Amino acid sequence: MNPLVSSRDAVFDPVRLLNAEQESRTFLRLRIRMAFTTLHTMLHTARLRLTLVVILSCFFWGALYGLFSEAFTFLDSLRTDIVSLLLNTFFSSLMVMLMFSSGIILYSSLYCSREARLLVTLPARAEMIVSHMFQEAIWFSSWGFMLLGSPMLVAYGVVTGSPWTYYAMLPPFMLSFVFIPSMLGNIACLMLVAWLPKIRLHAVSTILVLACAGGLWLGWSTMSATTSDRLSSAWFQEMFGRLSITEQRILPSWWLSTGLLEVARPAQTQSELFASLGEAAKFLALLVANGLFLQLITGWTASHLYRLGYSQLACEQPLRGRRRPMGWFDQFISMSGTATGRPIRLLLVKDLRLFRRDVTQWSQFAIFFGLLALYFANVRSFSYNATYSSMIGFLNVAVIGLILSTFTTRFIYPMISLEGRRFWILGLLPVNRDQIVWSKFIFSSVGSLVPCTLLVLLSDLTLGIPPMFIAIHETCCVILCFGLSGIAVGLGARMPDLRESSPSKIAAGFGGTLSLVISALFIMLVVIIAAVPSHLFTATQASQSPLVVRGVLGWAGSGTGIVCSMVVVVAIGLFATLWPMILGLKAFRTLEP
Repeated sequence: MNPLVSSRDAVFDPVRLLNAEQESRTFLRLRIRMAFTTLHTMLHTARLRLTLVVILSCFFWGALYGLFSEAFTFLDSLRTDIVSLLLNTFFSSLMVMLMFSSGIILYSSLYCSREARLLVTLPARAEMIVSHMFQEAIWFSSWGFMLLGSPMLVAYGVVTGSPWTYYAMLPPFMLSFVFIPSMLGNIACLMLVAWLPKIRLHAVSTILVLACAGGLWLGWSTMSATTSDRLSSAWFQEMFGRLSITEQRILPSWWLSTGLLEVARPAQTQSELFASLGEAAKFLALLVANGLFLQLITGWTASHLYRLGYSQLACEQPLRGRRRPMGWFDQFISMSGTATGRPIRLLLVKDLRLFRRDVTQWSQFAIFFGLLALYFANVRSFSYNATYSSMIGFLNVAVIGLILSTFTTRFIYPMISLEGRRFWILGLLPVNRDQIVWSKFIFSSVGSLVPCTLLVLLSDLTLGIPPMFIAIHETCCVILCFGLSGIAVGLGARMPDLRESSPSKIAAGFGGTLSLVISALFIMLVVIIAAVPSHLFTATQASQSPLVVRGVLGWAGSGTGIVCSMVVVVAIGLFATLWPMILGLKAFRTLEP
């Protein structure tokens, strides 16, 4: 054989592509390697954050277990068969939330991430890329469902005395259920990007608004239209009867709840145990079969639409050769005020545009605060006296603050680090470094002030709280908005991470963890200092007990004690706002990228 010919054939031999099975195993090894690397990095560089997450998750799980255990004990004492309605309503609501959250996360992963840009350039099948990204998206979208659903289901099994097979069937039931809404969100995301390239943001906005409006209407009509005595058996029957729409047998939530109720039934004999286990296995097989069927549909959809949608999204030309005119709201912000503050206003307009264009930010903001609005609008469905109403009002303020702290840590804290990577652009502009930091603070504080104060006002009006305590709650809310913004912006300028381009990884570092911990301590301090005198005052007015009005407690529960507590709260808020900002400004002035 001629050696020249053989060498030439070897040089021009085409590269052998992997088949579908080999490609799937390659992506699986990549996902396993990435998971172990992430865990190894967290154990060595983010021990504080990992420890806090584990401790707080265990505390949250235990608190939910105790709450659900008491609730199921109370329902069991009423001798009413409404547990199936309760589970169907809970799982159907989470199914809708999983669809939205998985679709939003997949959009950012499949079309906006650097990893997706690399993968689409490789000779890899589109369905394998989507499946690879889906594994990460389903984890981030479903861990909340696991954290909320597992304590409720375990508490139900303990209260009803379910056999061991119930606890053994819980993990496969929950895992098979989360795949169905996540797959539906995946398919909707692929179709929306490929078929509606020009109006996808408007379509998503319309769907979110309609979903929130429908949820508000459903909650309001359900909770306000009941005429029976509160917390009675007839009241529960009337209220859950309005939610019978969730018991449609075509819904996966009904398959999940019915299968769990079958296997949770106490068995007297071995034959009854195996009979209930067999019925539950049928519903589990139904969930698994539909999940696998949707996986096939997702693979077929991805093979035809993913690269098409990615290409259309990457090749869009929004300017079309001319400058897009500034919106009226952006123009109003940029033109109002003096010429000295114009750079700050232009930076505000830039951050506002980035916020509007980032689906991940405004969608999560709308979902969480929409759910809070739904809860606050229906909180008066139960009867409370003045003391409990005031306490619940302060708890609502704390909940708003905690959710706001997660947003400031996740989205506001990394903003300075992301700006620091563009120092060569900022150095060419007539902009002072202090103006950059102050623009982030104004954007965060003013942007959070309006929705948070409106939610507090809605909660207080629904609870029927007197005007004096409404003013106290609103003052605490304003202080929390400014303080949390100052902590996030100040620490972000004091400890920037200029080497990292991912906002989530910046927020997951030491600085982001420290910001979250300080924010949580600040919220607890403000709410406790403001709530204790107000609670003592309402208790004194309600009971007139001599044990309450004596000594230090009596002074703290008086009008003077409330005024002093608010002075202390304002002082703490000013310190939490200004001190991190001062530290951040000093560090950012001398920062060298």
